[in-house]
Amino acid sequence: QVKLVESGGGLVQAGGSLRLSCAASGSSFSFNVMGWYRQAAGKQRELVADISSGGTINYASSVKGRFTVSRDIAKNTVDLQMSSLRPEDTAVYYCNAEHNLFGRITTWWGQGTQVTVSS
Repeated sequence: QVKLVESGGGLVQAGGSLRLSCAASGSSFSFNVMGWYRQAAGKQRELVADISSGGTINYASSVKGRFTVSRDIAKNTVDLQMSSLRPEDTAVYYCNAEHNLFGRITTWWGQGTQVTVSS
């Protein structure tokens, strides 16, 4: 059974940095896409950044230039380096992994890690 475990959240002052890590276990395959979503209180979950097995990267416009996503395909891990953090980055951050098998897409989520940015 696939399990995603995040680490690295916490409390940081505005302008600071944090690094989130996510490790997938229980899979015998590499994921097509791995990435990070976030959900702030009272808001919908939104994509922060993701990266495909081919190296295509997507960033939310609000984090471009401040966040960097990276992954190790062999280890099934994905990291998110967050810099120049703002109070509006405060949210629960979720690791996401997606596998496409002959057009059938399966998605997994981590349990979430809280990131709080104080002003």
